[in-house]
Amino acid sequence: MSKLTGKRVAILASNGFEESELLEPLRALRDNGAEVDVVSPEQGQIQGMRHFDKGDTVAVDQAVAEADASDYDALVIPGGLFNPDALRADEHAIRFTRSFFEAGKPVGAICHGPWVLADAGVVGDRELTSVPNIQRDLQNAGARWVDREVVVDQGLVTSRTPDDLPAFCSKLVEEIAEGRHKGQERSA
Repeated sequence: MSKLTGKRVAILASNGFEESELLEPLRALRDNGAEVDVVSPEQGQIQGMRHFDKGDTVAVDQAVAEADASDYDALVIPGGLFNPDALRADEHAIRFTRSFFEAGKPVGAICHGPWVLADAGVVGDRELTSVPNIQRDLQNAGARWVDREVVVDQGLVTSRTPDDLPAFCSKLVEEIAEGRHKGQERSA
């Protein structure tokens, strides 16, 4: 049996996601037995980016306005510049994200992805990392920002860039396999 058999994971993304930061965790999760849905404010297909160039599109499985965190065991938020900026302005994406923290479920965010966490009000007093240029935003939201390949804080897995994807995916699978994290639950 695979590590994540029976687990269901949501990847929250919109147009402009960094292609590798969605596709590599998606592959790692599925390779370990998880069922994975792409959840988005958009419908149909969303456009990936390879830095500043258009990349592959990905099919949306579930509208975030209709998604319920109780249907999932974990959440992943890929980066890219445009994706998290759009998500953090979407009230349904913020509600959906906050629900995972309230339930103590594992969450992974990479690159600019932690921007969504800051707007959801869930980074206060947590250690995390991100792409360096949003460090100040995360610190202003109460996070303890560190410059490391991967950081795990009570089920929250964060990484900086696509270069960190191997470590990010490995820790993500590990945290999701563990399940809920005592002490992670907190109201936003």
